[in-house]
Order: sequence, then structure tokens, then C-alpha cells
Amino acid sequence: MNDTGTAPLRIVVADDEMLVRTALRAILGAQDGMEVTGEAATGAEAVSTVRALRPDVVLMDVRMPELDGIRATEHLLETMGEDAPRILVVTTFENDSYVYDALRAGAAGFLLKRSAAEELVAAVRLVARGDCLLFPAAVRSLAARYAPHHRGRSLRTRLTGREAQVLRLMARGLTNAEIADRMAVGAATVKTHVAAVLAKLGARDRTQAVITAYESGFVTPGPH
Repeated sequence: MNDTGTAPLRIVVADDEMLVRTALRAILGAQDGMEVTGEAATGAEAVSTVRALRPDVVLMDVRMPELDGIRATEHLLETMGEDAPRILVVTTFENDSYVYDALRAGAAGFLLKRSAAEELVAAVRLVARGDCLLFPAAVRSLAARYAPHHRGRSLRTRLTGREAQVLRLMARGLTNAEIADRMAVGAATVKTHVAAVLAKLGARDRTQAVITAYESGFVTPGPH
């Protein structure tokens, strides 16, 4: 327990570079309410470590030996179901097909390894509470470069007008509160619309919903 009386966030750090793991452990371990419970140097080790320790959040490098971070993310989310941790991809390059594939696989977001310590801590707290770490400009850039667009699979016939509007605003990175303000509706109404969008798209979270919107051609990667 920390001094707030709540259990600390349990974190696993997966990266094939020992110096990176050490740095991440030092930063996160120094935070109140956070505990790095395990490390992994390969994707296969990440899977076994996560299954054994059941952390809340995993910091996952995308390029690792034996099993890359994409396949490790897919495996954990598919096999652990509701018990799966939130996965935050940590990468060197943001315009990387590996990052896009990790988001498609179900990662809650990504963070650059050169990010400041406070950005890392904030990102971990964000995904731990169930939110997604979306950088709209970066996701647009990734979608423009790597998304396999399927123009025939329009979402327009599957979403109501309000749901379509909510999805477009989600793609722009707006929070529920910001969407509510933009649409002049209550936050509870937006939450209901977001839940409906996720259900109709078969998306695990907002990130996957936005990726689906780009790949279907419902949202285009051009400037918003």
C-alpha cells in the first residue's frame, strides 16, 4: 500500500536493452503509487512474465528478439481477455510500421523513449485508469503511411449520425468532456455514444476505434 491507502500500480518493463529497462525502472519506481514488479528482455519473456505477475500496465518495446512487441501484445490481449494489462508501447521512432501494427494489435498508445520522465509517468497513469494515449497528428501520419485502406467497408451505415460525429472527434484526440462541449450534450451522453461506437466496431478501446475509422476510409489521414 502507498500512503493513500491504495495498492500501487504494478508495472512490467519489457525491452531488450538493459540500460533502457534500468532507466524506466528508476523513473517509475521512484513514483508514489507505482511499483515495477518485473522486467523482460524478449517478447517471449514478456509474455511469461506478464502471465505470472499480472501487472496493471506493461511498457512494451516493439522490437525485441524471439517475439516482437506486436506479437507479444496480440498474444496477451487474446489469451488473457479481461485480465490483460494495459499495454503502452515504448519506441525510438514514432513513424514506424511496428508502432502502427502495435496499435492495431490493441496497445493503448505509444510513447517515445526520449520522452521526459514526467511524460512517461503521466502516460502510465493515463492508460492505467482505462484511457488511451492518442496523439492525433502522429496517428494520422501513421495511418497515411501504413493503413491498408478498405474504402468498401464504410462505417456510415453502421453508425448513427451522433455516433459518427463522436468517432470523428475521437480521431481528433478529444476527450469525452471536450466532445460533450463541442456537441453541446452531457458527458453521460457522450460516454453512451462512445460505448456504442466501440461495440459496433468491435474495438477494444478508443485507439482501435480510431484505427478502424482510418482503415475503413471513414476518416482520412489528411489535415483536420
